[in-house]
Amino acid sequence: MRGWSLVSGKIANDQLSLLEEACRLARITRWPGEHHICFWEEGIDKVLLDLLLENFDKQASEHPLSREEQMSIAQEGLDANFLLALRPHIWEILGWLALHCAKDFRPSAHRNELYVDILITCACVSFVEAIRKGCQICENGDTYRIESSSRSVLMMMHSPSTYIASKVRLILSGVLEPKGNEYLKRLLHLLKYSSSTNNYGLPNIHKTVIELVGLICYSGLPQYQKNVIGGDGMKTLVTFIGRCLRNQVSIRSRSVAPHFHSAFYERACCWMTTEEWEGKDALLFYSLWGLAELVQHSSDINHTKSHLVETVQDVLHNVSASGPRWFAAYILSYFGVYGFPNKHDKGFGKALEDKEHTDVQLFFANGESVSAHGVILAVRCPSLLPLEQFPHHVKATDNFRVRDIPEKLCPKFRKEIRLSANVDQQALLKLLDYVYFGYLEAGEELARKLKTLAKCCNLQPLFLMLCRKIPKWGTPIPSSDLIHALGPVGFHFVDVILEAKATERRPWACSFCSLLVPHMHAHKVILQSSCNYLRALFQSGMQESHSQIIKVPISWEALIKLVQWFYSSELPNPPFGCLWDNMDIKERLYELKPYVELYWLAEFWILEDVRDACFRIVVCCLDSDRQLSIEVIKLAANFSLWKLVEVAAEYMAPLYHKLRDTGDLEELDELLVDLVRDASVRLSQDRGNLSG
Repeated sequence: MRGWSLVSGKIANDQLSLLEEACRLARITRWPGEHHICFWEEGIDKVLLDLLLENFDKQASEHPLSREEQMSIAQEGLDANFLLALRPHIWEILGWLALHCAKDFRPSAHRNELYVDILITCACVSFVEAIRKGCQICENGDTYRIESSSRSVLMMMHSPSTYIASKVRLILSGVLEPKGNEYLKRLLHLLKYSSSTNNYGLPNIHKTVIELVGLICYSGLPQYQKNVIGGDGMKTLVTFIGRCLRNQVSIRSRSVAPHFHSAFYERACCWMTTEEWEGKDALLFYSLWGLAELVQHSSDINHTKSHLVETVQDVLHNVSASGPRWFAAYILSYFGVYGFPNKHDKGFGKALEDKEHTDVQLFFANGESVSAHGVILAVRCPSLLPLEQFPHHVKATDNFRVRDIPEKLCPKFRKEIRLSANVDQQALLKLLDYVYFGYLEAGEELARKLKTLAKCCNLQPLFLMLCRKIPKWGTPIPSSDLIHALGPVGFHFVDVILEAKATERRPWACSFCSLLVPHMHAHKVILQSSCNYLRALFQSGMQESHSQIIKVPISWEALIKLVQWFYSSELPNPPFGCLWDNMDIKERLYELKPYVELYWLAEFWILEDVRDACFRIVVCCLDSDRQLSIEVIKLAANFSLWKLVEVAAEYMAPLYHKLRDTGDLEELDELLVDLVRDASVRLSQDRGNLSG
């Protein structure tokens, strides 16, 4: 990027291609890391400025430039349309560099400070020019350049760097004068119209995204916040959020700037990329960001409170991306809700009512106490639980320390923990709500007490929400699962063993005990929170309810998946991509069989979510390989899973004549053969009707 040169006042075509590819590579600034320091040390600010403004060094002088001089240089340089194709990349790189800066970042010298200031000024001038024009889109190139520069300004305004964040606000305020309010009024009018119209062709959606970014930038400037709120800015944003959730309008984040499209962004073969922090829907993300900016400055939102809260809660219920969920949680904190409530999560809140399996007693200074479950505290709030005080017999292994128990679990013990007089009783009870439910509700006074407690307990996400700080880009959502309880931390609290059906002889060794049959150590409180059948079993008073070993009539492979669902509410998927494609029929059947077993057990144990997930997985596998259907129909028939039998028969229908001629149908029962034949006849009739 630094080594290009002009030839007769123009850049050679091959150099432009290399520069564009270099800019693509430089977009690794999107991800945080030590490489950001290297970029700054190598003078990325000067490099970007040279690619943005032609002959900037000739215009710059040794004496400090006034704000007006900097704006003039920026305007003239941008009007020259120098290396126009590179501008979106330049804005993108600049935005990510700013977003991942350290708080104490500051240009190292006067010259570097000038470079950064001019870059910020150029971005602000480009942004205001778009607002001035009303974001009228003439051609796609304009759209993407405008979007990139606007988003760069937004990222710089929210940079952790105090220098960059304050500088961009100062410069943007100056560039907006004296017509900033006039531009804002037009912007609000355009957004209000867009939120109420059904005219959502792709160009209009791109235009709306740019307008939303502009509104967020305005919301970050104190002198305009009152006018944004007074112009129904919050109401407009809530309308956008609602429409996005109803799938009336959406646009993928990458579709806003397709010139950034790269093969590196695509999922290659069997490598599954995680969802980006901002999610797939740019309109939803920016609408939530804008609402998060405004809600902290609005003193009167009671008239919209009910609808606003309901809409934002729907985001937490229906959106998986971390960014939108964080903004939704931040907004809800202004209404006394702290955390991530989700109606689709089973949660372990009802475990608070389970006194039988509690093993920890927390005593307050006044002598009152509250019961809790050591395993849940150990995973979600270990600071409340001094593990070193729990009795256990351990031995060393290569990986961790484990308790050596041959065949029986240790008897249940109860640990009493005396809390300091400084611990507020009501605050701790609310903290337990967060630990068990994933969220809590509290008034302002109680929230202040919780803030201290959350910090002491190292519950950083809760502390962030109680402080009402907009999350830093990339902040992950706190995990709601209890998978870690299956490891050494949770083994201190195991009170039941799940034993799998031994289907074939294989070497077996447990990391925790000397039992020689395939099994998993588990916790009754978690199992019964996830499964009503097991809850009824444990509370029945029958002999099985007191047994330390529960025999589960499925294979070890199926048991692993079942337990993961109990502890995380997620069922592991089978291999996909090239891993699946390179398997033979026997290997694929080996991967698929546990899901058929789980489908059967889910019917018996009334696990509807597991049953539905297994059904979808089996159908997906049959879609990829119809040859599996003959084995699946036999498995399903053995388990009396007639719905699955019918599905397998439908997949066998196109192969019926081939299977009959090869004799493969002879290994099926007559009833199954009849089902496949009937499915084949229906298929032929449907094809005949279509051709007729």
